[in-house]
Amino acid sequence: MKISRRDFLAWTVAAGVALNVEFNLDHVNNVLAAETDPPIIWLQGAGCSGCTVSTLNVTNPTTIDDVLLNKISMKYNSTLMTASGDLAMQTLDQSATLYKGQFILVVEGAVPTGANGNYCLIGEVNGVPLTMQQAVLKYGPMAKYVVAAGTCASFGGVAAAAPNATGNSSVSSILTGKTSNPVVNLSGCPVHPTVMIQTLLDLILIGMPALDTNQRPTKYFGATVHATCERRDHGHCYAGEGCLGPENQNVCSSMKWNNNGQSWCVHNNYGCIGCSNPKFPTSPLLSGHYDD
Repeated sequence: MKISRRDFLAWTVAAGVALNVEFNLDHVNNVLAAETDPPIIWLQGAGCSGCTVSTLNVTNPTTIDDVLLNKISMKYNSTLMTASGDLAMQTLDQSATLYKGQFILVVEGAVPTGANGNYCLIGEVNGVPLTMQQAVLKYGPMAKYVVAAGTCASFGGVAAAAPNATGNSSVSSILTGKTSNPVVNLSGCPVHPTVMIQTLLDLILIGMPALDTNQRPTKYFGATVHATCERRDHGHCYAGEGCLGPENQNVCSSMKWNNNGQSWCVHNNYGCIGCSNPKFPTSPLLSGHYDD
């Protein structure tokens, strides 16, 4: 028998009352309230799942358990969900249909277009393979907002690096002219967890954020890494050695990484490789060629 999360929680509370078990009703109510929010459908294409892993490490504005239980309603994410096969694909399609025009579609990884998209299959529908390209083209126009998680989804990234025999493309290029709102690009390899979660919460609670010319929220991509780099004031800037901090917009030097802002690349004595730039992974530091 299949039941909804809401029914399960209602039965759990009823059982607790019958057994005289103390429950935190405020917590339960928060969980139930999450069911009324615009749900998240998260597709994974040509990538390493690094953006999902990064998101799981969020500590600001809150932790991932609080996010999934109290803040958002995640309907589909093949890495996180327990369902698989036909049940997972049914969940995907039913959720998109039920919440058409309301849900947020998150796309992680680039979208392969070569060989009719058959380089990346996300499942089967009635025994017929569903490609990532077909899924993005189907569910993108049905969503209220589309978010490209990470540089591969935003600009092609590593997955689309030359020679790109699989035809990996950005989400924006696939959905150009097909959505009511522009795709929100959250670039980074991987996307910063706070940027990912806070953007989803902003879309749910506030709406479309202000975007830069690369369709990234100016709230997070309005300043270069170099602007707040700790090495600028100490005379040890890596810009002359190929560091791309002066041309790379991201929150690395301000928010930092590693659970609650512990560190970042330059702090560990390595120049910025520009992983949130549209042209990544083309980089002096990655290729071994440095500018004078």
